[in-house]
Amino acid sequence: MSQKLTIIFDVDGTLAETAPDLINAHNHVMKKYGYPTKYPEDLKKLVGKGASSLIGRSVWGNAQKNFKSIKNDHIKKEMVDEFLKFYSKNICVESQLLNGTENFLKWCKNKKFALGVCTNKQEHLAIKLLKQLKINDYFEYVAGSNTFNYCKPDPRHLISVIEIMQGDINNSIMIGDSETDAETARGAGVPFILIDNGYTEKKSSEIHHDHLIKDFVGIEEIVVKYINH
Repeated sequence: MSQKLTIIFDVDGTLAETAPDLINAHNHVMKKYGYPTKYPEDLKKLVGKGASSLIGRSVWGNAQKNFKSIKNDHIKKEMVDEFLKFYSKNICVESQLLNGTENFLKWCKNKKFALGVCTNKQEHLAIKLLKQLKINDYFEYVAGSNTFNYCKPDPRHLISVIEIMQGDINNSIMIGDSETDAETARGAGVPFILIDNGYTEKKSSEIHHDHLIKDFVGIEEIVVKYINH
């Protein structure tokens, strides 16, 4: 009997357009601590590596250079904690599924594919968001940045999810929107479908991918090629 296909998804910029709520949380923190807010397009480039990286890349390097390192770390932690607190309470105010997402998930379930999530969101936030988007029940397993002692772009993040789901690494696909996802899939030896115009500083042409899509409408034509692959 052939192993069923396993499909692993990123969350932000992949399953859903979450930038509006992430931006609102980011700008809440910036205002509270006296830093300039950012525009949506600026912030989308900073999203893919988790909250701490988002805050750090947004602020550090061009602000408060006169602070000593330990004070930097203390304030950064405060800002990250404030971000996570605000974001958790406002996680799905403006966030929306990408076009065709739920129809594709239904199609996958009808095909008996195994679906999982591998995201650099904290695990509890990812689950909370998926529940509020009403798609959590489609997934057998959700792994966040704090699920293991490693996270994307470390390929073990993806490999561990597939193993826990009892999938076959040679019969799996990853879908994501950034170079972080691409590097993870490539390191794991898993085919990668890239969402165009994702949460990244790079152009799609600069990111390794096997297939490029703008949303989930029509993606079935790509996925069927991997059935029993």
